Amino acid sequence: MRKELLILSGKGGTGKTSITAALAHLAAPSKIIADCDVDASDLHLILAPEIRSENDFISGTEAKIRRENCTACGECSAICQFDAIETDDEGIASVNGMACEGCAVCARFCPAEAITMHPCRCGQWFLSDTRFGPMVHSHLFPGEENSGKLVTLVKNQATQQAENLDKKLILVDGPPGIGCPVIASISGADLVLIVTEPTMSGLHDLERVIGLTTHFKVPAAVCLNKCDLNGNMAKAIERYCTDNGIEMIAAIPFDQAFTDAQVQGKAVTELQESGVSQTLEQMWFRLNDMLFSK
Repeated sequence: MRKELLILSGKGGTGKTSITAALAHLAAPSKIIADCDVDASDLHLILAPEIRSENDFISGTEAKIRRENCTACGECSAICQFDAIETDDEGIASVNGMACEGCAVCARFCPAEAITMHPCRCGQWFLSDTRFGPMVHSHLFPGEENSGKLVTLVKNQATQQAENLDKKLILVDGPPGIGCPVIASISGADLVLIVTEPTMSGLHDLERVIGLTTHFKVPAAVCLNKCDLNGNMAKAIERYCTDNGIEMIAAIPFDQAFTDAQVQGKAVTELQESGVSQTLEQMWFRLNDMLFSK
């Protein structure tokens, strides 16, 4: 039976992607890797994917003004609520693509019918090969929206690849926070691993992510990264997990090996001298058991 493991964090900088890379290294070959942190994807920096399929991500529409048909009446500029219409010295209008929301009001009310709506190319998504197995990932262009839709596309492609290649696990590096991309990434997940850190914001953001997984009825486990940086907060997070019936499956101490691995473009578990490798291996065994023992 195919399973999906999603790695989340309530905030950026907790080590989520480094831990995802380590799990990609430790997991059996029968898996598909998906990077759903589409607003700031960086798993490719460690896995060095070789792209075999490059595809456009089309989402939403954008207004285009035919300059030769514009009568410089100013109607579109007056009714645009997003200040996306610019005019030159002659009063001829053009659209600022970064400001256009694709609402199509200008096209609807243009007296000269000089404005048309066009599909918007918001980014790209890729099918790639890595040393740890096939990977689906993407690049959302700066300033573009619909990141939740792109997350869904990446997940759907990963699921399709898993079916085509008969892979038993989909390993997903999710976005930070609790917004639309995170909600999209939770859909279809069998287990969520939440990576947090021993800080007040780490605890607060953990509570928010747990609230989200609880709402969507997806089981969750917690990995406390850099656990030795603040003993009091580490105890507070452990107490929160105990009080809420959430398993803390790993407490990983701060280790320079994570940075060394990033510099080398490797997962931390690829460094033979890494002291955290055993802890990560034990965490993977527990995750694997939680996923496939039922």
